[in-house]
Amino acid sequence: MNVAELLDAAAARLRAAGVVKPRREANRLWAWLNRVSPGEAYLARDRGTESEQAGVFAAAVARRVAGEPMAYVLGHAGFRNLEIRCDLRALIPRPESEGLVEHALRLAGSGRALDLGTGTGCLALALAQEGDFESVTAVDLSEPALELAAENAALTGLEIRLLRSDFGAALAGERFDLIVANPPYLTEAEYAALDDSVRRWEPRLALVSGVDGLDATRRILDEATRMLLPGGWLVMELDSTRSPAVATLAVDQGLVEVEVWDDLFARQRYLTARHAQLQDPGSRGVAPVA
Repeated sequence: MNVAELLDAAAARLRAAGVVKPRREANRLWAWLNRVSPGEAYLARDRGTESEQAGVFAAAVARRVAGEPMAYVLGHAGFRNLEIRCDLRALIPRPESEGLVEHALRLAGSGRALDLGTGTGCLALALAQEGDFESVTAVDLSEPALELAAENAALTGLEIRLLRSDFGAALAGERFDLIVANPPYLTEAEYAALDDSVRRWEPRLALVSGVDGLDATRRILDEATRMLLPGGWLVMELDSTRSPAVATLAVDQGLVEVEVWDDLFARQRYLTARHAQLQDPGSRGVAPVA
């Protein structure tokens, strides 16, 4: 078979499995296998194929037919300026999370940064690359996720400190100018209703968070009041349906300048909030933050 015939056969298998853009995905998989761009792969459609090469491609197509997400099959996903290694150890970086980095850098591009629940490390690594931070610390409860984040740090050549921690539990006494987080925020019922492409493959630990989906969010808001330096910023990704509730929780927790921001699809996706600055060491009130 030449490349065109191989791609046609793969597209037919993907289409039968319900893949939305089967021909595009087949071409992308072939390009990944041959370490060329999709355009170069398309232009080489008339070339012959070797049996070993065709076998590896067929195995990749079979993974997609089985429902495995494309990012896991390819082993990577683009995130801002980075190529992030992806596999079953952590959630796939989503384009929406790139907006979280945008808000974080707008508010606090220097000092000490902390990523709570780092997964692949994408947020922490983007901050290390694009910010001017003295240090970037990234924590996760999952040891496999931390191993993946360490691999991504090595691949990108960016320096971050990685620690196994249940959110901020292992960071007693440390203070930060910026905390970012993309916490789990689904209920059990919402998790059960997820598309198979997510529920069957991506880690449950990073998706489900208690009866109302807000257990992790409450924990982060509580810890932010203790771990942020005066005037420091918390930037957190939200489930858009819970954004008003989270904003109220942030205000109740004593954070100030609480705002919710839309993502590119006009969904209320990001919360920004600031640690109050004390008027003086003996005051219990808060002064306006400039």
